[in-house]
Amino acid sequence: MSGETSTITGESIADIPRRRQGVERHPVVVWAWSLVRLDFGGVAVATVFFCLSLTPSLLPRDWLFQGLIGGINASIGYAIGVVLAKAFHRFALHHRQWWPPPRKTLNALKVGVVVTSIVVCVSMLIPAAAWQRQVAAEMGMGGPTNLGYLRTLAAAVVVGGACVCAARVLYDAVKSLARMFIRRWHLHQETAMVIGSAIVVVVVVTLVNGVLYRGFLAGASRVFQPQNTTTRDDVTQPSQPERSGSPTSFAAWETLGFQGRNFVATGPHAADLTRLAGRPAKEPIRVYAGLETADTDQVRANVIVSELMRTGAFDRKLLVIVPTTGTGWINPVAARSIESMYAGDTALVGVQYSYLPSWISFLGDRDKSVQSARVLVAAVHDRWARMPAERRPKLVLYGESLGSLGGQGVFDWLPDIARMDFSAVLWVGPPNQSSLWSALVQRRDPWTPEVEPRYDNGSTVRFSQANTSADIAEIARPEWGGTRVLFLQHASDPIVWWSPELVFDRPDWLVEPAGLDRTTSMRWYPIITFWQVSADMTNASSVPAGHGHNYGDSVLDGWVAVVPPDGWTSADTERVRAAVHDAGSEY
Repeated sequence: MSGETSTITGESIADIPRRRQGVERHPVVVWAWSLVRLDFGGVAVATVFFCLSLTPSLLPRDWLFQGLIGGINASIGYAIGVVLAKAFHRFALHHRQWWPPPRKTLNALKVGVVVTSIVVCVSMLIPAAAWQRQVAAEMGMGGPTNLGYLRTLAAAVVVGGACVCAARVLYDAVKSLARMFIRRWHLHQETAMVIGSAIVVVVVVTLVNGVLYRGFLAGASRVFQPQNTTTRDDVTQPSQPERSGSPTSFAAWETLGFQGRNFVATGPHAADLTRLAGRPAKEPIRVYAGLETADTDQVRANVIVSELMRTGAFDRKLLVIVPTTGTGWINPVAARSIESMYAGDTALVGVQYSYLPSWISFLGDRDKSVQSARVLVAAVHDRWARMPAERRPKLVLYGESLGSLGGQGVFDWLPDIARMDFSAVLWVGPPNQSSLWSALVQRRDPWTPEVEPRYDNGSTVRFSQANTSADIAEIARPEWGGTRVLFLQHASDPIVWWSPELVFDRPDWLVEPAGLDRTTSMRWYPIITFWQVSADMTNASSVPAGHGHNYGDSVLDGWVAVVPPDGWTSADTERVRAAVHDAGSEY
């Protein structure tokens, strides 16, 4: 058994490493060389994958991000190329008299593959820089220079080389286990390889999903938890009884967390809103509970209800429930906009469920976001529903990003929103995994695009690409009675369009004509596009307002579409927009 030949390497597994060409080599030297040696079939396919990764995606990428994605895709292409080369050798070239060719010819072929790959990669970087400038121009940004973008190749080589070396270490672990099984139990070589592979896969998955994943979340929590105890320099404890954290509040100031303190201590006051509206305004109510306010979601929700009753929130014209993002953030533009529209006759309520930033919460706290939103909405709605219908305020739900995902998890299906008597719902930048959004998009009316679908001809729910106020106003213009539900989603927002299915399935939004701010040059490639959009997610909020995951003041237009005050005009909208822009320093 021990003398059998590997179908993968052509060498005896039991004898690796071995002597080559009569030269004795130290095992460590042989192993180290095995990590860096090239498979030239793999190099050829890696070159194709790298070049495809240079094609444009949703957002502009600088050379470093492109190098990261190019390196990952090149390493995947390398692995595919190695497998294809081995299969071709085994089934097409094996036992051919003319193969292998003379060493001199073989070396010339290898040099040709490497040189051609380098030339092709460098040549592709020039149009790649032009593509990135094109994507950047869609968003009013400057793009990279041709010369500066050449650094992409160096970054990709480092990243791809690291990935290939890591894969070879794992493969060497499989071979070591297989050699042990062959020598100790005289297993068949193929059986030994299968068992070795299974063991390595189980160990890696256990480490990644168990030790490393949980350790990462625990470590991230320890890193970000201290920030939760800090307070922004320009933020001080509110004295108004309408705010949580005030001296009369049931939610102590020091328990609200960093984002909670920002929320309750900022925003317009009655005097500001009186000047804006030209008539007497009320002090807006902002109610909030932090992670440290109570030990569980339910107890925090109970504190919220007590705060709503203490502040008189149920006597206001509008009660807005806001499931938050990971750290407890509530969009200050959304908060100020709705308070300005209603001259402070509002109550906004939110609760924190995590210390972690949204991108980490998306990986590890998605269930927490849904659970927290369900408990919060149930508690507030239960108290609201016990009021006489003619006395209770309009009930509105708002969620952005992970807050949208959590808010959608409250409902099993669209009719549940109307059944609970919500007047309006505004969801901004919903993640692709959001339950209600994904179901509505899949069941959209025929012939409507995924980027801006229609469902039931827009009778209850509508979607807008939200690039301009005119776009959103147009969405709201047809008759729209009863409960109004609006999704704002940019065509260039990777949070909305990223999905694991991008690996092997081309989505409809990449078959249809491009959305308003997506380049027409973007194409779908298996594996490649998944990593491109994954990289875009890390930069989703760093682009100008109106693009990516930065919705700017389009949230104001969303409010106007779903819950406008009586007699509201476009001039009123622009007046509030100017006030929101003037207050931008508080954000």
